Amino acid sequence: MTMLELAILGLLQESPMHGYELRKELNTKLGAIRAAISYGTLYPTLRRLQSDGWITEAGETSADAEEIPPLTTRRGRVVYKITAEGKERFADLLAKVGPETYDDAGFGVHFAFFARTDRATRLRILEGRRRKVEERREGLRDVLARAAERLDAYTLELQRHGLDACEREVRWLEELIANERSGRAPDIGGPQVEDSPPPPGSARELPERP
Repeated sequence: MTMLELAILGLLQESPMHGYELRKELNTKLGAIRAAISYGTLYPTLRRLQSDGWITEAGETSADAEEIPPLTTRRGRVVYKITAEGKERFADLLAKVGPETYDDAGFGVHFAFFARTDRATRLRILEGRRRKVEERREGLRDVLARAAERLDAYTLELQRHGLDACEREVRWLEELIANERSGRAPDIGGPQVEDSPPPPGSARELPERP
């Protein structure tokens, strides 16, 4: 099972979609945590899901000449919908927690569907992600403590930026964990900017050197 399969099943739970719509929704929902999803990745995954009986074709929509993706003819786009077996599969995947769930991509996809995940599972995922980020943070601290003087200025700044991002994500995760344990939903407005984890690749002000 790939995180893409989980994401597709989750989106088709909301409504039937054709491939072009799915690609747009996937890149919108997961854009901050995954690279752009190509048709060359999407359509083989859709075929596998069909073969497994988790999705099926629900008909066709009329084709827009300006937005005809590859593998789609002008007679119309194939619309996909999730099956009853697919809904069961999606629920099983949401409840499944393992090491891959704590990685960047795995955590991001699961977090995107937290509203449909039970609280006990959300807590396990959040706590596992926190451990993962804490390990990454300690590794960066070790590099900076042992080898900072051997790093050039730009590599040093990159390491410090990574450490700063880890520290902010740990604080964000701890706030979410506290909310889950108390039964509170996250603040709709989100945490303050300085306490929220930055999207991968974003630039944030680095801490001053001691």
